[in-house]
Amino acid sequence: MASHASFWEAVKAALQSLRGSKLRSFLTLLGIILATTTLIAVMSVIRGMDVYIADNVSSMGADGYRVQRMVMLGFDPKKYLEMLRRNPQLTREEYQFLRANLTLTSQIGMLAGRGANINHGKEVAEGISVMGASPNVGVINNYEAEDGRFFSEVENTRRMNVAFLGHDLKDKFFPQAQALGQSIVIEGVPFEIVGVAKAKGSVFGQSQDNFVVIPADTYFKIWGSRNGMAYVATTVDHAHLMQAQEEVRMLLRAYRHLGPKDEDNFATLTSDALLDFWNQLTAAIAATAVGVVSVFLVVGGVVIMNIMLAVVTERTHEIGIRKSVGARRRDILNQFLVESALLSASGGFLGVLIAWGVAILVRSLTPVPMSVPVTAVVIGVTLSALVGLFFGIYPAHRAAGLDPIEALRAEK
Repeated sequence: MASHASFWEAVKAALQSLRGSKLRSFLTLLGIILATTTLIAVMSVIRGMDVYIADNVSSMGADGYRVQRMVMLGFDPKKYLEMLRRNPQLTREEYQFLRANLTLTSQIGMLAGRGANINHGKEVAEGISVMGASPNVGVINNYEAEDGRFFSEVENTRRMNVAFLGHDLKDKFFPQAQALGQSIVIEGVPFEIVGVAKAKGSVFGQSQDNFVVIPADTYFKIWGSRNGMAYVATTVDHAHLMQAQEEVRMLLRAYRHLGPKDEDNFATLTSDALLDFWNQLTAAIAATAVGVVSVFLVVGGVVIMNIMLAVVTERTHEIGIRKSVGARRRDILNQFLVESALLSASGGFLGVLIAWGVAILVRSLTPVPMSVPVTAVVIGVTLSALVGLFFGIYPAHRAAGLDPIEALRAEK
């Protein structure tokens, strides 16, 4: 019972100290507040980015890979310009060659894309992603139909004007009506809707449902086949993913007559490569955040220690009275440790509130999908309390070690 009473006395003393001098308390806790806010903000950004990366990986699949003109993981303007100069566009002929010769790839499809304006009656949707795709891309990229179907090989071969519609466009053009069998106009060319995709939602603030897919051969008939082409593929199984990529590299290098010392003038990308890049990036972000947070915590802890030393001096007479009526050394020690930890934890709690407000603002005003993880809140408040506990040890020992007679002589 005595220990409980001592604990609650320490809690009351800490709360009175916070209320008694709000400005001093805020300045005392500024380092802790900044540390907690930074920690939670970084964890929230990483959590939001995880959603984006996970979606990109899931659309590719564990057994999937892509062949593209170039891939930039990270920003390197010099490397980008060099690849732009060196790497030619992928072609339909290369796609047919790979399709005929690959042995470790179960399916390979072709994609090309551009932005376009789409009309239905008086309604206009601007800058919509229009993709030309081989019919098997529906399976490779996991385009599930809510209504209708993906287009067929026959429709592709005959260059028919059919379209598979993203859910956003269905909601815009046909909010109450049936979309199947209706027509949309893509840059002056009418297309019949044969399917509507299931809604996927937004990732990183960008909708995944704002698109139209049309047969590749129809796309090439209208816009040509030399710009923005890529291949999407799935291997026979995940165990053969690396071998399948090597096979693609070998065949494409042979087709392009590249010598043994020539660099690849194309790129392959897998979900593993995306995950590796993301892990490296988050490790770098986390390392930087740890450095910044550590500085804030040390500064905040030193300030708290100094404030607690001042509190010990202010309460010397009170400590003498408590000791003279039977308070043990441990009681005084616990009182100041609890007060120091509670003071620091309140700074951590304020940091959580600020970070939560920042996350809401960022999520509302930008495309970054920040979300505050519960683990970040627990870590932030616990870490700040531990800092207060650690930096409160010296002041607490000093208070506990005061001679009661000398303490009673101190001025009130």
